Amino acid sequence: MSQTILEARHISKSFRDPVTVKILNDVTFSINKGEFVSVVGRSGCGKSTLLYILSTMDTDYEGELFIDDQSMFKKTGAQLARIRNEKIGFVFQFHYLLNEFTVLKNVMLPALKLGKYSEQEIEERAIERLKRLGMDKQANKKANQLSGGEKQRIAIARALINDPLIIMGDEPTGNLDKKNSDIVFEIFNQLSVEFNQTLLVVTHDPGFAANTNRIIEMEDGRIIKHR
Repeated sequence: MSQTILEARHISKSFRDPVTVKILNDVTFSINKGEFVSVVGRSGCGKSTLLYILSTMDTDYEGELFIDDQSMFKKTGAQLARIRNEKIGFVFQFHYLLNEFTVLKNVMLPALKLGKYSEQEIEERAIERLKRLGMDKQANKKANQLSGGEKQRIAIARALINDPLIIMGDEPTGNLDKKNSDIVFEIFNQLSVEFNQTLLVVTHDPGFAANTNRIIEMEDGRIIKHR
């Protein structure tokens, strides 16, 4: 039987400023281990808002969220931060690498924060992930010495450092040209196929979405199509 990694049950969210505007309306779906799922829809349809709720960064919503069969309801900020760091890897449109650190240190940071392994073990794990993405030769460079496509690959290595249950991407190819977008897609696809990694990616790129296992299409805060 497939293991459910993430489940959203009847998630709704409104912004009140000063009138109440419903941003998400009764969103329900689940993601199983190893699935590569994309979320599509026009700008303003609620995709990124949904992702921030699913990633536990936004806790102001109605409904229920389960990660690894555990309800996120009434968890403290500290508990949610630990779940985020341990179980979720993030890849954003902008890589958010720290320019003052080397590539290696940038990849190590989430694991150093989690404190599950010794610094030497974390360094070995970081090098292994950089190798997997063909970036180990860049390990001692400063982040600002890399191209945009290279930076995004480093961001993926960083997202993998704690062996997350799920990787969430918010427009991870939105800032890249076609060649680098294709490279990022291939990395995600390889993670799904070879390593059984679960992925949930918000994207505007129809070509990217078309090649994922499943597409969730949103409109006006609702899921209108699963395909």
